[in-house]
Amino acid sequence: MTVRSVVRGVGHCLPERVVPNAEFESLVDTSDEWIRTRSGIERRHFAAEGQLTSDLATQAARAALDSAGLGPADIDAIVLATSTPDLTFPATATMVQAALEMEHGFAFDVQAVCAGFVYALTTADALIVAGRARRVLVIGAEIFSRLMDWTDRSTCVLFGDGAGALILEAAEGTGTNADRGLLSADLHSDGRFRDILHVDGGTSTGTTGHLRMQGREVFRHAVEKLAETAHEALDRAGLGPQDVDWIVPHQANLRIITATAQRMQVPLERVVLTVQDHGNTSAASIPLALSVGVGRGQIRPGQVVVIEAIGGGLAWGSVVLRW
Repeated sequence: MTVRSVVRGVGHCLPERVVPNAEFESLVDTSDEWIRTRSGIERRHFAAEGQLTSDLATQAARAALDSAGLGPADIDAIVLATSTPDLTFPATATMVQAALEMEHGFAFDVQAVCAGFVYALTTADALIVAGRARRVLVIGAEIFSRLMDWTDRSTCVLFGDGAGALILEAAEGTGTNADRGLLSADLHSDGRFRDILHVDGGTSTGTTGHLRMQGREVFRHAVEKLAETAHEALDRAGLGPQDVDWIVPHQANLRIITATAQRMQVPLERVVLTVQDHGNTSAASIPLALSVGVGRGQIRPGQVVVIEAIGGGLAWGSVVLRW
Protein backbone atom coordinates (compact mmCIF):
# COMPACT_ATOMS: atom_id res chain seq x y z
CA MET A 1 0.00 0.00 0.00
CA THR A 2 1.13 3.54 -0.81
CA VAL A 3 -0.03 6.38 1.41
CA ARG A 4 -1.20 9.44 -0.53
CA SER A 5 -2.19 12.88 0.73
CA VAL A 6 -5.57 13.59 -0.86
CA VAL A 7 -7.33 16.96 -0.92
CA ARG A 8 -10.50 16.71 1.14
CA GLY A 9 -11.67 20.35 1.13
CA VAL A 10 -10.73 23.93 0.30
CA GLY A 11 -11.80 27.37 1.45
CA HIS A 12 -10.74 30.99 1.46
CA CYS A 13 -11.30 34.37 3.05
CA LEU A 14 -10.93 37.86 1.60
CA PRO A 15 -11.24 41.09 3.62
CA GLU A 16 -14.35 43.14 2.87
CA ARG A 17 -12.50 46.22 1.64
CA VAL A 18 -11.89 46.13 -2.12
CA VAL A 19 -9.24 48.55 -3.37
CA PRO A 20 -9.40 49.38 -7.12
CA ASN A 21 -6.34 50.62 -8.96
CA ALA A 22 -7.76 54.13 -9.19
CA GLU A 23 -7.43 54.50 -5.41
CA PHE A 24 -3.63 54.64 -5.74
CA GLU A 25 -3.71 57.64 -8.08
CA SER A 26 -3.93 60.01 -5.11
CA LEU A 27 -0.99 58.33 -3.36
CA VAL A 28 1.68 57.87 -6.03
CA ASP A 29 2.33 58.72 -9.67
CA THR A 30 0.39 55.88 -11.23
CA SER A 31 -2.85 55.06 -13.05
CA ASP A 32 -5.22 52.17 -13.55
CA GLU A 33 -3.79 51.63 -17.05
CA TRP A 34 -0.19 51.64 -15.79
CA ILE A 35 -0.95 49.01 -13.15
CA ARG A 36 -3.04 46.79 -15.45
CA THR A 37 -0.45 46.90 -18.24
CA ARG A 38 2.47 45.94 -16.02
CA SER A 39 0.82 43.46 -13.69
CA GLY A 40 -2.66 42.48 -14.85
CA ILE A 41 -4.00 43.57 -11.46
CA GLU A 42 -7.32 45.46 -11.38
CA ARG A 43 -8.18 45.36 -7.69
CA ARG A 44 -7.15 43.79 -4.41
CA HIS A 45 -8.49 43.41 -0.85
CA PHE A 46 -7.05 45.14 2.23
CA ALA A 47 -7.59 44.03 5.80
CA ALA A 48 -9.55 46.28 8.12
CA GLU A 49 -7.90 48.07 11.01
CA GLY A 50 -7.48 45.58 13.82
CA GLN A 51 -8.01 42.57 11.54
CA LEU A 52 -5.21 40.03 11.96
CA THR A 53 -3.61 37.37 9.79
CA SER A 54 -4.99 34.75 12.19
CA ASP A 55 -8.50 36.16 11.69
CA LEU A 56 -8.31 35.64 7.93
CA ALA A 57 -6.66 32.23 8.37
CA THR A 58 -9.34 31.07 10.79
CA GLN A 59 -12.16 32.04 8.44
CA ALA A 60 -10.46 30.26 5.54
CA ALA A 61 -9.92 27.21 7.75
CA ARG A 62 -13.59 27.10 8.72
CA ALA A 63 -14.58 27.33 5.05
CA ALA A 64 -12.28 24.42 4.21
CA LEU A 65 -13.68 22.36 7.07
CA ASP A 66 -17.23 23.07 5.88
CA SER A 67 -16.21 22.08 2.34
CA ALA A 68 -14.86 18.77 3.64
CA GLY A 69 -17.75 18.11 6.00
CA LEU A 70 -15.31 17.97 8.90
CA GLY A 71 -14.83 19.71 12.23
CA PRO A 72 -11.74 20.82 14.19
CA ALA A 73 -11.86 17.54 16.13
CA ASP A 74 -11.06 15.71 12.88
CA ILE A 75 -7.79 17.62 12.28
CA ASP A 76 -4.45 16.39 13.66
CA ALA A 77 -2.22 19.31 12.71
CA ILE A 78 -2.16 22.82 11.27
CA VAL A 79 0.64 24.05 9.02
CA LEU A 80 0.32 27.76 8.26
CA ALA A 81 2.42 29.62 5.70
CA THR A 82 2.84 33.34 6.33
CA SER A 83 5.36 36.17 6.24
CA THR A 84 3.04 38.48 8.16
CA PRO A 85 2.41 36.73 11.49
CA ASP A 86 0.29 38.32 14.20
CA LEU A 87 3.33 38.33 16.49
CA THR A 88 6.98 37.33 16.19
CA PHE A 89 5.95 34.38 18.37
CA PRO A 90 4.01 32.27 19.12
CA ALA A 91 3.18 30.83 15.74
CA THR A 92 0.08 32.24 14.07
CA ALA A 93 -0.98 28.62 13.49
CA THR A 94 -1.42 28.19 17.25
CA MET A 95 -3.73 31.21 17.30
CA VAL A 96 -5.85 29.58 14.60
CA GLN A 97 -5.80 26.37 16.63
CA ALA A 98 -7.14 28.27 19.64
CA ALA A 99 -9.78 30.12 17.58
CA LEU A 100 -11.02 26.77 16.26
CA GLU A 101 -11.16 25.49 19.87
CA MET A 102 -8.86 22.67 18.82
CA GLU A 103 -7.26 21.46 22.06
CA HIS A 104 -5.36 18.53 20.59
CA GLY A 105 -2.72 17.99 17.91
CA PHE A 106 -0.03 20.50 16.96
CA ALA A 107 0.32 23.68 14.91
CA PHE A 108 3.26 25.60 13.48
CA ASP A 109 4.18 28.22 10.88
CA VAL A 110 6.27 27.95 7.72
CA GLN A 111 8.00 31.02 6.28
CA ALA A 112 9.05 30.91 2.63
CA VAL A 113 7.32 34.14 1.54
CA CYS A 114 5.39 33.68 -1.73
CA ALA A 115 6.56 30.05 -1.99
CA GLY A 116 5.28 29.43 1.53
CA PHE A 117 2.19 27.45 0.62
CA VAL A 118 4.18 25.09 -1.63
CA TYR A 119 6.57 24.48 1.27
CA ALA A 120 3.69 24.07 3.75
CA LEU A 121 1.85 21.62 1.49
CA THR A 122 5.01 19.56 1.02
CA THR A 123 5.61 19.55 4.78
CA ALA A 124 2.04 18.45 5.46
CA ASP A 125 2.39 15.64 2.93
CA ALA A 126 5.57 14.46 4.64
CA LEU A 127 3.75 14.35 8.00
CA ILE A 128 0.96 12.25 6.48
CA VAL A 129 3.26 9.87 4.60
CA ALA A 130 5.36 9.39 7.75
CA GLY A 131 2.24 8.55 9.74
CA ARG A 132 2.56 11.57 12.07
CA ALA A 133 -0.88 12.89 11.11
CA ARG A 134 -3.94 11.64 9.25
CA ARG A 135 -5.51 14.99 8.43
CA VAL A 136 -3.63 18.28 8.14
CA LEU A 137 -5.10 21.74 7.70
CA VAL A 138 -2.74 23.67 5.40
CA ILE A 139 -3.21 27.43 5.31
CA GLY A 140 -1.66 30.39 3.52
CA ALA A 141 -2.54 33.77 5.04
CA GLU A 142 -1.10 37.26 4.64
CA ILE A 143 -1.68 40.92 5.40
CA PHE A 144 0.94 42.42 3.09
CA SER A 145 -0.74 45.83 3.08
CA ARG A 146 1.06 46.45 6.40
CA LEU A 147 4.49 45.95 4.83
CA MET A 148 4.05 48.47 2.00
CA ASP A 149 6.00 51.67 1.44
CA TRP A 150 3.15 53.88 0.21
CA THR A 151 5.60 56.16 -1.62
CA ASP A 152 6.96 53.33 -3.80
CA ARG A 153 4.69 52.96 -6.81
CA SER A 154 6.60 49.92 -8.09
CA THR A 155 5.55 47.78 -5.10
CA CYS A 156 2.61 49.27 -3.19
CA VAL A 157 0.15 48.68 -6.06
CA LEU A 158 0.97 44.98 -6.39
CA PHE A 159 -0.01 43.36 -3.10
CA GLY A 160 -3.20 42.42 -1.32
CA ASP A 161 -4.45 40.56 1.74
CA GLY A 162 -6.27 37.26 2.10
CA ALA A 163 -6.14 33.63 3.16
CA GLY A 164 -6.76 30.21 1.66
CA ALA A 165 -6.90 26.78 3.26
CA LEU A 166 -6.79 23.17 2.16
CA ILE A 167 -7.29 19.92 4.06
CA LEU A 168 -5.03 16.99 3.23
CA GLU A 169 -6.12 13.51 4.28
CA ALA A 170 -4.29 10.19 4.22
CA ALA A 171 -5.62 7.70 1.67
CA GLU A 172 -4.49 4.43 0.16
CA GLY A 173 -2.98 4.55 -3.31
CA THR A 174 -1.48 2.18 -5.83
CA GLY A 175 1.81 4.02 -6.07
CA THR A 176 1.16 5.12 -9.65
CA ASN A 177 0.41 8.55 -11.06
CA ALA A 178 -3.20 7.45 -11.49
CA ASP A 179 -3.64 7.89 -7.73
CA ARG A 180 -5.50 10.85 -6.33
CA GLY A 181 -3.44 13.09 -4.08
CA LEU A 182 0.01 14.63 -4.02
CA LEU A 183 2.14 12.87 -6.63
CA SER A 184 5.41 14.79 -6.48
CA ALA A 185 7.09 17.95 -5.23
CA ASP A 186 10.19 19.99 -6.04
CA LEU A 187 11.66 22.60 -3.68
CA HIS A 188 14.59 25.02 -4.03
CA SER A 189 16.13 28.08 -2.41
CA ASP A 190 19.17 30.27 -3.05
CA GLY A 191 20.08 32.84 -0.43
CA ARG A 192 22.48 34.65 -2.76
CA PHE A 193 19.48 36.48 -4.24
CA ARG A 194 17.95 37.78 -1.01
CA ASP A 195 18.49 41.44 -1.90
CA ILE A 196 16.25 41.40 -4.97
CA LEU A 197 13.13 40.72 -2.88
CA HIS A 198 13.13 41.33 0.85
CA VAL A 199 11.71 43.33 3.76
CA ASP A 200 14.23 45.73 5.28
CA GLY A 201 13.16 45.10 8.87
CA GLY A 202 13.47 42.56 11.65
CA THR A 203 15.80 41.99 14.59
CA SER A 204 18.66 43.49 12.55
CA THR A 205 16.91 46.87 12.50
CA GLY A 206 14.39 46.73 15.33
CA THR A 207 11.63 47.75 12.91
CA THR A 208 8.94 45.98 10.91
CA GLY A 209 10.38 47.40 7.70
CA HIS A 210 8.98 47.68 4.19
CA LEU A 211 8.99 45.40 1.19
CA ARG A 212 11.77 46.10 -1.33
CA MET A 213 11.91 44.55 -4.79
CA GLN A 214 14.06 44.72 -7.90
CA GLY A 215 11.26 44.04 -10.35
CA ARG A 216 13.25 43.19 -13.46
CA GLU A 217 15.48 40.74 -11.63
CA VAL A 218 12.52 39.08 -9.95
CA PHE A 219 10.76 38.73 -13.31
CA ARG A 220 13.82 37.13 -14.92
CA HIS A 221 14.35 34.60 -12.14
CA ALA A 222 10.63 33.86 -11.79
CA VAL A 223 10.00 32.87 -15.41
CA GLU A 224 13.11 30.71 -15.61
CA LYS A 225 12.83 29.00 -12.23
CA LEU A 226 9.06 28.42 -12.20
CA ALA A 227 9.08 26.63 -15.54
CA GLU A 228 12.08 24.52 -14.50
CA THR A 229 10.61 23.45 -11.16
CA ALA A 230 7.25 22.59 -12.72
CA HIS A 231 8.92 20.40 -15.36
CA GLU A 232 11.00 18.72 -12.66
CA ALA A 233 7.94 17.91 -10.56
CA LEU A 234 6.09 16.59 -13.60
CA ASP A 235 9.07 14.39 -14.50
CA ARG A 236 9.14 12.97 -10.99
CA ALA A 237 5.44 12.14 -11.30
CA GLY A 238 5.97 10.49 -14.68
CA LEU A 239 3.82 13.10 -16.38
CA GLY A 240 4.27 15.78 -19.03
CA PRO A 241 2.70 19.10 -20.01
CA GLN A 242 0.11 17.26 -22.09
CA ASP A 243 -1.20 15.62 -18.90
CA VAL A 244 -1.78 18.90 -17.04
CA ASP A 245 -5.39 19.95 -16.65
CA TRP A 246 -4.66 23.09 -14.65
CA ILE A 247 -1.71 25.18 -13.60
CA VAL A 248 -2.45 27.12 -10.42
CA PRO A 249 0.48 29.52 -10.15
CA HIS A 250 1.46 32.04 -7.54
CA GLN A 251 -0.62 35.05 -8.58
CA ALA A 252 2.09 37.72 -8.65
CA ASN A 253 2.00 39.18 -12.12
CA LEU A 254 0.07 38.26 -15.27
CA ARG A 255 3.17 38.67 -17.45
CA ILE A 256 5.10 36.18 -15.31
CA ILE A 257 2.18 33.74 -15.35
CA THR A 258 1.81 34.01 -19.13
CA ALA A 259 5.54 33.61 -19.84
CA THR A 260 5.79 30.61 -17.50
CA ALA A 261 2.80 28.88 -19.13
CA GLN A 262 4.40 29.38 -22.54
CA ARG A 263 7.65 27.82 -21.35
CA MET A 264 5.68 24.90 -19.94
CA GLN A 265 3.82 24.53 -23.26
CA VAL A 266 0.47 24.81 -21.49
CA PRO A 267 -2.13 27.21 -22.97
CA LEU A 268 -3.28 30.09 -20.80
CA GLU A 269 -6.82 28.67 -20.98
CA ARG A 270 -5.59 25.93 -18.60
CA VAL A 271 -4.25 28.37 -16.02
CA VAL A 272 -6.39 29.44 -13.06
CA LEU A 273 -6.16 33.24 -12.86
CA THR A 274 -7.15 35.37 -9.87
CA VAL A 275 -4.37 37.99 -9.96
CA GLN A 276 -6.75 40.53 -11.51
CA ASP A 277 -9.02 40.41 -8.46
CA HIS A 278 -6.63 39.69 -5.58
CA GLY A 279 -3.24 41.09 -6.54
CA ASN A 280 -0.21 39.35 -5.02
CA THR A 281 -1.27 37.82 -1.71
CA SER A 282 2.05 36.02 -1.21
CA ALA A 283 1.61 32.65 0.56
CA ALA A 284 -2.17 33.02 0.37
CA SER A 285 -2.33 33.31 -3.41
CA ILE A 286 -2.22 29.62 -4.37
CA PRO A 287 -4.76 28.32 -1.83
CA LEU A 288 -6.97 31.31 -2.67
CA ALA A 289 -6.76 30.42 -6.37
CA LEU A 290 -7.39 26.73 -5.67
CA SER A 291 -10.52 27.56 -3.70
CA VAL A 292 -11.75 29.99 -6.35
CA GLY A 293 -10.95 27.48 -9.11
CA VAL A 294 -13.01 24.81 -7.38
CA GLY A 295 -15.84 27.29 -6.81
CA ARG A 296 -15.85 28.23 -10.49
CA GLY A 297 -16.10 24.57 -11.49
CA GLN A 298 -12.70 24.66 -13.17
CA ILE A 299 -10.88 22.18 -10.91
CA ARG A 300 -12.64 18.83 -10.68
CA PRO A 301 -11.86 15.43 -9.11
CA GLY A 302 -9.35 13.33 -11.04
CA GLN A 303 -7.69 16.27 -12.77
CA VAL A 304 -3.93 16.86 -12.69
CA VAL A 305 -3.07 20.19 -11.07
CA VAL A 306 0.37 21.80 -10.97
CA ILE A 307 1.03 24.53 -8.42
CA GLU A 308 4.23 26.58 -8.53
CA ALA A 309 5.54 29.66 -6.76
CA ILE A 310 8.62 31.78 -6.17
CA GLY A 311 9.30 34.30 -3.45
CA GLY A 312 11.92 36.06 -1.40
CA GLY A 313 14.93 34.02 -0.43
CA LEU A 314 14.88 33.28 -3.25
CA ALA A 315 12.68 30.28 -2.49
CA TRP A 316 10.69 28.42 -5.14
CA GLY A 317 9.05 25.12 -5.85
CA SER A 318 6.15 23.17 -7.27
CA VAL A 319 3.73 20.37 -6.47
CA VAL A 320 1.89 18.00 -8.79
CA LEU A 321 -1.33 16.52 -7.47
CA ARG A 322 -4.33 14.69 -8.80
CA TRP A 323 -7.44 16.38 -7.44
